[in-house]
Amino acid sequence: MKKVMEYITSCLDSGPMHMTLIDPDKQDPEEAGRITAEAERFGTGAIMVGGSTGVGLEITDRTVAEVKSQVKVPVIAFPSSAGGLSPRFDAVYFLSMMNSMKPRHITGEQAYASSIVRDFGIEPIGMGYIIVEPGMKVAEVGEADVVGRKDIRRAVGYALAAQYFGMKLVYLEAGSGAHLPVPPDMIVEVKKQLSIPLIVGGGIRDGATASAAVRSGADIVVTGTVVEKNGGLSKLSEIVRAVKKKQGGH
Repeated sequence: MKKVMEYITSCLDSGPMHMTLIDPDKQDPEEAGRITAEAERFGTGAIMVGGSTGVGLEITDRTVAEVKSQVKVPVIAFPSSAGGLSPRFDAVYFLSMMNSMKPRHITGEQAYASSIVRDFGIEPIGMGYIIVEPGMKVAEVGEADVVGRKDIRRAVGYALAAQYFGMKLVYLEAGSGAHLPVPPDMIVEVKKQLSIPLIVGGGIRDGATASAAVRSGADIVVTGTVVEKNGGLSKLSEIVRAVKKKQGGH
């Protein structure tokens, strides 16, 4: 079976990609399965499962099992800690919060998780995770020194550092439920400097915002909060369509 990172790379050969983020704490496993089945039908390329707070292993495991029973696309762990890993995952974003002020979120939790990832046989995908203002709950939990919306030079520095560390992806994160997405000019400048894929998430609530992120250079757009609200699936459909319209180039 094709490795998940190889799958992502092959998808990006055709143009930008959308991924749907599911927080196991926000709905029961059956509802998560229903949402992700619809997301796959709309054209989402992968399902990410995780939350910014510590999610219990039992509910995570049940959610992943249900999602995998409903979709054929990869199901990727987006963990806040080693405790959120299940052997059912196809891969894990083995992320380092580049601008955390605490070593635990940069390398500490990862050192603990590494043997779990190995023993479970989950594919690790190295990721530089950069929290951008407003940052929301993930900035609080990760004790991040948030990158200001106008501090493009700092965002570029963290992104390039991640690439030079050998990470396979960079993720600019405004935070779940953010009232503002990552600024387009920041996406443009970060993308100019990278030769690895750029993920953008947080504050993307409609097709216009998703389209702006892709036009600015986002290779992958992630949406999560929108699917938790009433009418969220119609918004998700709109967002996925906007991302996939850009296939074949920005």
